[in-house]
Amino acid sequence: MVSQRRQLKYAALAAFILAGSQAARAEEAKIDLFKVVTVKDEIIIGLSADELSALGGRDASAVAHALAQKGDLTVWQYNVHRGPNGELQQAPTAKIGLLANSSLRVEPYTTPYAIVPHQ
Repeated sequence: MVSQRRQLKYAALAAFILAGSQAARAEEAKIDLFKVVTVKDEIIIGLSADELSALGGRDASAVAHALAQKGDLTVWQYNVHRGPNGELQQAPTAKIGLLANSSLRVEPYTTPYAIVPHQ
């Protein structure tokens, strides 16, 4: 049987873990991920709040419109990698150029992993 003191320790530990998880989610909110479907494949890209503001909006429609208007965009490609602690995370892997004529659509993308912000 578990003592009340141990139950309190477990409850405090659970609250600490939950608070850390919420802080990680707040950190994730700084980068929005989008899936760009091209003729050949699908690419996950990440844009910061400042980059999205420069494009004129915060949703997939704004990204697609900016790509169509400008003809090309330079963005960070994101992929799943293991972080320093061994946990899976969505991290920037390369700065790439997107061409409007090969991009079919832009969709919002969600991930269960922590998102690592790009520079």
